[in-house]
Amino acid sequence: MDNLNTNQSVAPVERLTLSQEWDKVFPKSDKVDHRKVTFVNRYGITIAADLYKPKNVEGSLSAIAVSGPFGAVKEQSSGLYAQQLAERGFLTVAFDPSFTGESGGQPRRVASPDINTEDFSAAVDFLSVQPDVNPDRIGILGICGWGGIAIQAAVNDPRIKATVASTMYDMTRVTANGYYDGDDSAEKRNANRRALAARRTEDYRNGRYERAGGVVDPLPEDAPQFVKDYHAYYKTPRGFHPRSGNSTDGWNATSCLPFMNFRFFEYAGELESAVMIVHGSEAHSRYFGEDAFRLLKGDNKELLIVDGASHCDLYDNLEKIPMDRIAGFFTSNMPQVR
Repeated sequence: MDNLNTNQSVAPVERLTLSQEWDKVFPKSDKVDHRKVTFVNRYGITIAADLYKPKNVEGSLSAIAVSGPFGAVKEQSSGLYAQQLAERGFLTVAFDPSFTGESGGQPRRVASPDINTEDFSAAVDFLSVQPDVNPDRIGILGICGWGGIAIQAAVNDPRIKATVASTMYDMTRVTANGYYDGDDSAEKRNANRRALAARRTEDYRNGRYERAGGVVDPLPEDAPQFVKDYHAYYKTPRGFHPRSGNSTDGWNATSCLPFMNFRFFEYAGELESAVMIVHGSEAHSRYFGEDAFRLLKGDNKELLIVDGASHCDLYDNLEKIPMDRIAGFFTSNMPQVR
């Protein structure tokens, strides 16, 4: 029983190499204290996060864990949201998902509907035991693909008292069915599975994982507007970050395999805690949020459509992101019970 393989419980936190410079794509706030933290998830992967705390605030704070967009890092949109919410009185963490950014896990650039959902609950584990956090007032916020993951995490984790999904994707749906469900057929899914299975064989033979590529660059003239919007964020100084897969060479090509065989929101109607889904009226992804909202039950659910906003406007456009409404939603739905 002295064998670590038989008696190890909570995994040890891995010593990660974390950047200590301010390398975010947004300016540092003078209203907020910032530091790097790490915590371990249920699969033994060490997660790296930026912790933001309002200055000169004492006592037990409400806390929010933030992640996304899918393929981004905490130095991009999630960090901006976390810092903005800290300015409004919350203790927040913006974290890199497993296998990405500064977080641990091998191989790199792998996504998993199960492990990524767990990443949010691991952040709740961490926040729940902090001396300056009220464990009964913890919420989560997911952006883009992490919006759907956030709702899925809340379904399974009643410690999460309120959830905001901003400009959300359902990654299981878009992977299996394509955009607007245009590839929703067994024939097209099976063709995709055969191609990805062949890719697995080649990857194993070559001893390395082929990357799928990040946001397309250079940008084709006939690219859809939402692809142009992604390029304008991830591939320009506005949002480029060297650790971001979307800014560089993307996910492993086979990383999408489990999302075709997994369905979010099967039990969404059982979710008792509060949810706000925020979408732009002009977002190509708006249908994901509206369809997910129809599955939710109860009078503590809210769909907020931002007039004139595109998908990527809600990444970093503070004139479009309804940050005060989001902060108010968390405050109203994480009641003081201690």
